[in-house]
Order: sequence, then structure tokens, then C-alpha cells
Amino acid sequence: MTGTVEQKLASQGITLHEPPNPVANYVPFVRSGNLLFVSGQICLGADGKLIAKGKLGAGVTVEQGNAAARGCAINLLAQVKAALGHLDKVARVVRLGGFVNSAPDFLDGPKVLNGASDLMVAAFGDKGRHARTTVGVASLPADASVEVEGVFEVS
Repeated sequence: MTGTVEQKLASQGITLHEPPNPVANYVPFVRSGNLLFVSGQICLGADGKLIAKGKLGAGVTVEQGNAAARGCAINLLAQVKAALGHLDKVARVVRLGGFVNSAPDFLDGPKVLNGASDLMVAAFGDKGRHARTTVGVASLPADASVEVEGVFEVS
């Protein structure tokens, strides 16, 4: 069943694909009460390939990183749909945590993570506005440029 949030995404050219499986000993999401915690999602596209690979500030541009963060957010929403059946059960995007594979002097991590934040607002309107942390890191799995995790209030 496609809900109104997915229809809104579709009108923007976004379709949710089958979410990737965990690559280690963890689960993709955990629900505790009315909170859904979604494990970090790297920037894999629907084709299973990285949207951006390598370090921001050392070969990967802010624009490429922003697109990668958007891809991470799409993967987060695919996991939310897998957990809940459809996205209309999201009452609020509570928090996003972003990890940016960064060169030591790269300072624009927040601009990169806007790709994920902007998608949440586009999907959920004011319910998509959230708290956020952006952290520059030395490396990420598969040399992905960005990884994003999320917490959602759900019904």
C-alpha cells in the first residue's frame, strides 16, 4: 500500500527500493515504544552502488556529498517502510545523526548533511524537522562518503 508520504516522494521522482541488509551482527531497525531507531545507512543507490565514494574535501565535492546524504535518507525511509508497512505511520522525524568521511581540514559537514535533512522536510513537512548531529570521521564502511542514522516517532 502506498501512502500519502510515498506519493509525495514519487511526485518528486523518488521511489523507495528494497532496503539493504545489514553487513554485520546488527539489525536494521529497533522499535521501542513509539520510537523507531534505524541503523546507519550508507549512501548506496537503488543499483547497490555507492553514490559517492571517498573523502569530502579530498576528491568528493560538497554537492556530491549532499547527493550522497540524500541517498542515505532514502535508504533510511526504505528501512522505516520495512519496519512499519508505510511511511504515514511516522509522527515525527526526531533526530538524524550524520557521519561524513572527511579530509582533516574539511569543515562543511553540515552542508553535506542538508541533503538528508532537506529530504525529510520534503517528505514530512514540519514533522520532518529534526535535531541533528554531523560528525567528520576518518573512514566509513566501503569508503562511503556519508552515513546517516535516524530516530523516528511512530504510531
